[in-house]
Amino acid sequence: MRTILGISAFYHDSAACILIDGKIIAAAQEERFTRKKHDPSYPLNAVNFVLSYAKLKLSEVDQIVFFEKPFLKFERLLETYVAFAPRGFKSFCKAMPLWLREKLFQKNFLFNKLKIHDQNYKSDKNIFFSDHHLSHAASAFFPSPYEEAIVLTADGVGEWATTTVAVGKGNSLEIKKEIHFPHSLGLLYSAFTYYTGFKVNSGEYKLMGLAPYGDPIYEKKIKNNLIDIKEDGSFHLDQSYFNYATGLTMTNKKFDDLFDHKVRDPKQEKLTQFHMDIAASIQKVTEEIMIKLAKSIRREYGIKNLCLAGGVALNCVANGKILNEKIFDNIWVQPAAGDAGGSLGAALALWNIEQKNKRIVDSNDNMKGSYLGTEFTQNEIEKELNSLGANFETLNYENLINNTAEYLSNEKAIGWFQGRMEFGPRALGGRSILGDPRSDKMQKNLNLKVKYRESFRPFAPSVLREDLSKWFDMDVDSPYMLLVADIHYDKKIEMTDEQKKLFGIDKLNIKRSEIPAVTHVDYSARIQSVTKETNNRYYDLISKFKEKTGCPVIVNTSFNVRGEPIVNTPTDAFNCFMGTELDFLVIGNCILDKKEQNLSLKKDYTKEFELD
Repeated sequence: MRTILGISAFYHDSAACILIDGKIIAAAQEERFTRKKHDPSYPLNAVNFVLSYAKLKLSEVDQIVFFEKPFLKFERLLETYVAFAPRGFKSFCKAMPLWLREKLFQKNFLFNKLKIHDQNYKSDKNIFFSDHHLSHAASAFFPSPYEEAIVLTADGVGEWATTTVAVGKGNSLEIKKEIHFPHSLGLLYSAFTYYTGFKVNSGEYKLMGLAPYGDPIYEKKIKNNLIDIKEDGSFHLDQSYFNYATGLTMTNKKFDDLFDHKVRDPKQEKLTQFHMDIAASIQKVTEEIMIKLAKSIRREYGIKNLCLAGGVALNCVANGKILNEKIFDNIWVQPAAGDAGGSLGAALALWNIEQKNKRIVDSNDNMKGSYLGTEFTQNEIEKELNSLGANFETLNYENLINNTAEYLSNEKAIGWFQGRMEFGPRALGGRSILGDPRSDKMQKNLNLKVKYRESFRPFAPSVLREDLSKWFDMDVDSPYMLLVADIHYDKKIEMTDEQKKLFGIDKLNIKRSEIPAVTHVDYSARIQSVTKETNNRYYDLISKFKEKTGCPVIVNTSFNVRGEPIVNTPTDAFNCFMGTELDFLVIGNCILDKKEQNLSLKKDYTKEFELD
């Protein structure tokens, strides 16, 4: 038996994973344990979990691998500061002491952290480092269902690379092309995230969700001033508009002047049509770049399969556009496409590329539906609920599924905590909040009364795989909620001429399909297809809901409130349940009715977490 521990840390979304003989055993993000969203710290708890799940001590692990190379990253930072001098002196003074104290000599730093797990761990000779973009590419290719594929990785920045093209065959993976910092599609998108008043490395999906409310009227201005896009999808950014290379902000006054608006202060300024149009414009530019890149690499390499990774691969709208263009026969996106997935990719790169072990290709994929995190036995759940003072009923399987489906059909909001926790940013039926998609009140109620977040935010549908093409304009597997497609034409409700004239958030209240709670204002939806093989219990629930209502779709959003990581433990789930207007909590075989709970256990979740 050979084991590899993969680690990503120190920037955002720290995580750990464990491989045994090349097989993915467990993976988790540190944020789920510390309850700090996007926690960048050393993943102490995540490492403890994956070791425990694999029944290993750290001293028994053969290799440990970190997801990037600190010396190369330091080189990039130093060269950038020199190139832009004297600009960025304040940023330089802030960054360098931290690098010289901790990050540069990371092997020693990691070794000291790792010793905490096991006093018998006494040597750093088994610590290795992977390239950042190779880790991303490996995380996408090696678990994919393809023997051969092109891998397109796009993110903010790794060491130097911001966009890479790699070719994978069997157990080999080679990066063929790179675009280097400061020219970055991820940082361009983050600059607009910052400009519209959302948090960088956190609010990018909000920008994507805001885009359909606007018109891309600034597209030409962006392409004429900020970015030069070549026919093959490569690009060059005009750095005079940005401050991210050496500054403490993403954009500058020249950027503000270009669009005749200052950066939105979310505490003082509401979202306006301008921000919606800006979001629509940068989304369209992003889609154009990704489509051009996809077309050019398909022409050049002639390979029919595409894998996507990096933070930009979480832009499921752009992914859906690539799918819709039919550039590739097949597309697979790593469910933990951001930095968290780097821990997995680094481990897989070491196993496959460096050690040249035989790769086993699964026709579905090797991510186990992304259910790679913690799980709790029925006894553990009941013990924890009792210790919290919760009132619950324990049901047999059939009654649990039937009652939950009945609650859903009556428009109740359900906290659903089952099996293993998901790895990656999407809840996939393990740690989810569920609702009735047929309800025209569900989206608004879940946003405002449960999630405590912006009303414009869309929700995703979970749909039985066999019914997918009857309800959506798509007929390929989408188990990880990373592809967007339109609602099927015969489920749409066309808007009147008067309704079409509405602007911005006013569009939200218009019923546009038979499943309005998961239909975005542009008739699209971010789809999760569900099979019995990947999640039996979730599949049975949706099937029972279909039996009762004729609808094989339910609303699925992550089990958390705004600013909170997805729940990890029964305690996290109960606290969120008692801090929101969820009606029921279904956890293991236990059902909790809000009306039956002790009112003294209610929590004020509006102040519990820092809003993102």
